[in-house]
Amino acid sequence: MPHQRYPWTQALAAAFLLCSLAAGAQTASSDTSTTEREIHALFQALQQSGCEFARNGQWYSASEASAHLQRKYSYLQKRALAPTAEDFIARAASQSSMSGKPYLVRCPGQPEVRSQPWFESQLAKVRAAQ
Repeated sequence: MPHQRYPWTQALAAAFLLCSLAAGAQTASSDTSTTEREIHALFQALQQSGCEFARNGQWYSASEASAHLQRKYSYLQKRALAPTAEDFIARAASQSSMSGKPYLVRCPGQPEVRSQPWFESQLAKVRAAQ
């Protein structure tokens, strides 16, 4: 029997498996922390923007919008539905999950725009600053 002839092969295979799992967990953990940092930077950008945020036809302050989106993000996190900042933008920050209507952003001195391209632009700025 080969495993009796080379008893160290089983130990080596187990060690390799553990190292592979640990490396995968570390990568997933760093991806998660990068995603969380980016999403929190988006919340901060919104709060500091001085913009207003429309949801289902009503305008809200940036801090109210940020609080609402943080609740939506929490919901998505619990279900592992926002593994990237792009997923967060698409699933939480682009449209109402109740009505399906797109969210809008209105910043001082600028026309209102849909929130998805606004957040995508903010994400590009966050990434460029890293």
